[in-house]
Amino acid sequence: MGERLPLVIYFLSMVNWAQVLFNSSVTGCIYLISAVGLTLTYGLSKFPNFAHAEFMTLGAYAGYFLADQLGLGFPSAFVAAFIASGILGALSYRGIFQPLAKRGASLIHLMVAAIGLGFVIRHFVGELWGWSPRSFKVTWSAFDIGIVRVSDLWLWLIFAALAMAGLMHLLLTKTKIGKAIRGTSSNPELALASGVNINRVTLVTWLVGAALAGIAGLFRGAGTRLSPMLGWDILLPTFAVTILGGIGSFYGAIAAAFIIGLAENIGVVFLTSFGISTEYRMAIAFLILIITLILRPGGLARMFR
Repeated sequence: MGERLPLVIYFLSMVNWAQVLFNSSVTGCIYLISAVGLTLTYGLSKFPNFAHAEFMTLGAYAGYFLADQLGLGFPSAFVAAFIASGILGALSYRGIFQPLAKRGASLIHLMVAAIGLGFVIRHFVGELWGWSPRSFKVTWSAFDIGIVRVSDLWLWLIFAALAMAGLMHLLLTKTKIGKAIRGTSSNPELALASGVNINRVTLVTWLVGAALAGIAGLFRGAGTRLSPMLGWDILLPTFAVTILGGIGSFYGAIAAAFIIGLAENIGVVFLTSFGISTEYRMAIAFLILIITLILRPGGLARMFR
């Protein structure tokens, strides 16, 4: 270890840290888009929806179907991902989770139902498009901004994440349905007593949350490859963002997404410097999740009240 330390220090001194920070922002944007819907539905429905992974997967494949298989171009993929995943999320709530909740289903029942639903969607996607990895045909141009290497896909991702954050802020603070979502998440009994239609509010939240998950899956698939396991591969970091940000906290999720994105990318640098496989980057999000649950179960939510 003592002999290797100088090599590690030399490696770290040669790292393009500006690139690491930019890559962290890209990772954080994907986690932000995927986690916002999960944290809002988690806050209202009070259970972790593991089928959220498959909402991301379906969005990616729906976009692939329109953009590549029908030849309508990549912009159409955004519409397809948003609509397909949003409808699936609304149908999942109305057809499965709402009836189960009305029948007094426990947290475990709802979790198992979500896992089962995800299993069904995953295998449906696998049978429809095959289990072999696929890639979008579109070629993304890469160019340098100073010492940072970027691509137009990453810039579109950052723009989409910032636009989504801005629109969600306006939705939650300036509209009646947004205020109802916040009120139902923080105190459902008081919201019900105030005349809020909780079922309708929750349905809208599931639709929007799943639609955003579809967009996150689309960017993930466009930047890497498509596979029926696409959403599951980033579900753990998404849950880590949700827990660190505080369940039901939109603003906490924004901060947590970039914290975990930064931690992962810096972690990759150190893993590489010690000659350790970068596959262990997933353990970083898991470690943050455990530490948060032990030290600060409420996450960052209190900072944004």
